[in-house]
Amino acid sequence: MELNSIKPASGAKHARRRVGRGIGSGLGKTAGRGHKGQKSRSGGYHKVGFEGGQMPLQRRLPKRGFKSTTLKYNAEITLGDLEALGADEVDMLTLKQAGLVGQLAKVVKVIKTGELTKKVMLKGVGATAGAKAAIEAVGGSVAA
Repeated sequence: MELNSIKPASGAKHARRRVGRGIGSGLGKTAGRGHKGQKSRSGGYHKVGFEGGQMPLQRRLPKRGFKSTTLKYNAEITLGDLEALGADEVDMLTLKQAGLVGQLAKVVKVIKTGELTKKVMLKGVGATAGAKAAIEAVGGSVAA
């Protein structure tokens, strides 16, 4: 194979449709644009969502909801996750290495979902009141 013999795969390239090249071409005169109107003019078009002056859909519908940009820095884990992790000392680094929280997480909180039977010591990880009680009930501790 030589550089001058390289060709695209057959069927990968399509010839551009040449419009406005006379009657015989089949696409002469109006060149497939129909008669008159904004869409037939060169350079004449409108912005996305424009409905000819009618109130556009995105303005007719009410604004709804909000997504905080700080959410990506917050994470939560369950008591069941702690049980499955099986470490006696849990901090942010352990959770990130185990893949339980995202790499961007800055604040992690334990929530009371699932069961915990092992003694766990939390360092730099928060816990809800119920989760804290469950952790301390099995002999663990929460040092936030």
